[in-house]
Amino acid sequence: MTMGKIIFYEERNFQGRSHECQSDCSDMSSYLSRCHSCRVESGSFMVYDRPNYMGNQYFMKRGEYSDYMSMMGMRDCIKSCRSIPMHRGQFRMKIYEKENFGGQSHEMMDDCENIQERYRMNECQSCNVMDGHWLMYEQAQFRGKMMYMRPGEYKSFRDMGMSGQRFMSMRRITDM
Repeated sequence: MTMGKIIFYEERNFQGRSHECQSDCSDMSSYLSRCHSCRVESGSFMVYDRPNYMGNQYFMKRGEYSDYMSMMGMRDCIKSCRSIPMHRGQFRMKIYEKENFGGQSHEMMDDCENIQERYRMNECQSCNVMDGHWLMYEQAQFRGKMMYMRPGEYKSFRDMGMSGQRFMSMRRITDM
């Protein structure tokens, strides 16, 4: 697995002090007082508007984000980031309608634009990611708030701080 590289800047348009990351960073405040632009030189990252990988999540792939707050609709600066390892191979995730792996379930191996249309599921409240890394979105067609899912069991999205959130579409994180 290869890791990426992201550079954060205090000001818009890549100005001011900078900090380079090639791995997870739980609290950006020890490096920069604020962050208003960034450049992803390789790989992909999830960035968060609160320390310790909490709050709203945003996916960033290779590219320049000269004013990401207005580009992505963020209301606050990046406070933490997580490097997403590039996965080679099969993708597998089992989604469940209810918490604790209850209700209707379906195994997925590719992107799903709308779980309601494809599986007749009204919502997804838990999942088991067996292979690969995924993004889950609150709305169909990969829109709205998102959550990064790496391999593991997720019994309750509510217990993860996603109270009241339901996920309606899922996408594999690939080389894109």
